[in-house]
Amino acid sequence: MKKRALITLAVGLCLILLGSVLASVFHSGAGATTVSRISFDTPNGTLSGLLYMPKGASAENPRPTVVVTHGYLNSAEMQDANAIELSRRGFVVLALDQYDHGHSDLNNDIYAMFGGETFTGMWFPFWVNSMHDAVAYMYEQPYVLKDESGNGIIGVTGHSMGGFGSSMALAMDEQEFLATGVRKIYCGLTEGSDFSYTSFMKIDVATADMLGGGRTMGKVAAQYDEFFFNAPDDPAGTVRHKDYASTPEGMAFLEQTEPAKANTWYDTADGGKRIIYEPAQTHPWNHFSLTTTAYAVSFYTEAFKDYAKDIKDIAPTSQMWQFKELCECVALVGFVFLIIGVASLLIELPFFNKAKTELRPLPSVEGTGAKFGTFSLLLCLILLPGIFFSPLMDGGAGSDMVNILLYLGGALAIGGAVGFIYSLLRKENRLPHLVGSIFVMVAGVGLALISHYPTYVTGKFWNALGINSIAYWTLGCALIALLAMSVIYVASKADKGVTLKHYGVTLNPVAILVSILVAVITFVVAYAVLFLMDLLFKADFRIWTFAFKTFDFNIVPTILKYFPTFLLFYIVSTASITINTNTEKLQGIKGYLLAIALNAGGGMLWLIHQYGKLFATGVAAHPGSALSGIVLIAMIPTLSIAAIISRNLYKKTGNIWTPAFLNAMLMTTMTIANTMIAFK
Repeated sequence: MKKRALITLAVGLCLILLGSVLASVFHSGAGATTVSRISFDTPNGTLSGLLYMPKGASAENPRPTVVVTHGYLNSAEMQDANAIELSRRGFVVLALDQYDHGHSDLNNDIYAMFGGETFTGMWFPFWVNSMHDAVAYMYEQPYVLKDESGNGIIGVTGHSMGGFGSSMALAMDEQEFLATGVRKIYCGLTEGSDFSYTSFMKIDVATADMLGGGRTMGKVAAQYDEFFFNAPDDPAGTVRHKDYASTPEGMAFLEQTEPAKANTWYDTADGGKRIIYEPAQTHPWNHFSLTTTAYAVSFYTEAFKDYAKDIKDIAPTSQMWQFKELCECVALVGFVFLIIGVASLLIELPFFNKAKTELRPLPSVEGTGAKFGTFSLLLCLILLPGIFFSPLMDGGAGSDMVNILLYLGGALAIGGAVGFIYSLLRKENRLPHLVGSIFVMVAGVGLALISHYPTYVTGKFWNALGINSIAYWTLGCALIALLAMSVIYVASKADKGVTLKHYGVTLNPVAILVSILVAVITFVVAYAVLFLMDLLFKADFRIWTFAFKTFDFNIVPTILKYFPTFLLFYIVSTASITINTNTEKLQGIKGYLLAIALNAGGGMLWLIHQYGKLFATGVAAHPGSALSGIVLIAMIPTLSIAAIISRNLYKKTGNIWTPAFLNAMLMTTMTIANTMIAFK
């Protein structure tokens, strides 16, 4: 076992090193660019980002510059595609962490100006000034090109909330020009954003047009964007097909009186040029797309054509960012091997082997009827998280599906109380029934309570706004699974000799404490390797919207606040994986596949249903589930990796405690590090 653990650890380290080194090569445009992390103070806080400096760019040879930034819940690395492709063509690029994302911080007193601890007060401040303040900093740098009148040759591009920030920066720059006579921003391309939210800041399409200042401007308006670009007469729900160029707002942006054509340049009355690109993709697809990246390259090649002396003529479709993503995905696989290898090695060492307890496989189910019953129960456990995903994430208290959970939880809590009393009167096998009835009561009451109060209260305590709905759904899934397992246990397993140990639940205090220690040490080692790869190669471990990335330690209090919720989920999910995969016929790959299905199968099916219907008919299965559907995309690898860790480590330790605590630490930290955190 120790030899196998060492091999797993070695494979993990090799994959991490190989992936990180190669990712660094592609990150730098195969040596065309130097990438460094910078940080600078602003009137509103501290901004951080990745600075891409092409070879030859200097104070003596300044270059056209582009500031790119991410959307809500993301960080600078989400703009890898634009940053890599623009910088290797010769543009200076700053990939920005917006305020209170990634490594950037907003002054806490700014929140009071927008409404304090209310949702709006916490949600608005980060994007309003992020791009404007970043441009102000870049304008002062000697390697950034200016024209003979002192105007900055700077472009701004942001995705989603970053797009709103870019629109704000363009408008604010023109307002400042009226006083200073200098424009810092030369052009701007937004991705995945219209004027929905900037209008709350007095920048609607008409105002933005008036403040255009003759600039070259564009928008990437995906045909299946989950949030924006709707026509005014669209029915309720935004997850549907769109054609922004033909809407009144799109026509106004392009200064056209008739429905305009996508991917077509239009001249404006102030001497500027504008374009709307309409790729057939979704909102998060924008920043993981060869097509959209080619649009960005084409846009800035056109916008900066008068300043192209040092810009390389590389076709927009010639791209290498996807190889960086592939290499970081290899490192991500290595990261999972590393985690399993470290934990497996620790539990083979003296003292740490006290985390081990005995776990005997359950006999496989025999007989057609029994097999059908087991299959039906497993199918229900897999489907329930998907069935209740939209109700818990979007429905709220009083919605029909959430009311089902409310009444079901209340009814089964009463049933558990009745079962508890009945168990006291039993003469045989009393204890298992008493324990099972208690679990039924606790899970039922918990499910009824969260169904009555279906939200985390926004404020300084629950200060990761984008995580509140995820944590709430996670809590709901944990209670649904606990209730289902408890009812099944009382009804069919308690009299067959099944005990808590068959679920991997040992109550040995020494085993529990040592298991937690193993999890903590594994977590520290894993994140130490991650921080080292970031330091040496500016590489993290990711695929698309899912990423293990570095963080500043001022988010640790927020991690600790959300940790108990995720811990409950992973305790219950690991117990469910243990009891359902620890059989004689599920010792190989079948067990891992079932574990993944139990954790992530319902979410996978929800996404297939949601987006399959969207692409087939133009309207999603749940047209009102915009952000929740996008969030679920990253939750699938989260839950799948957690299932693999749970399945692997419960088999080695004989109990759930090491994998449950390890998954909770890993996934809570990963989730919080990738989101917006207010009041740090």
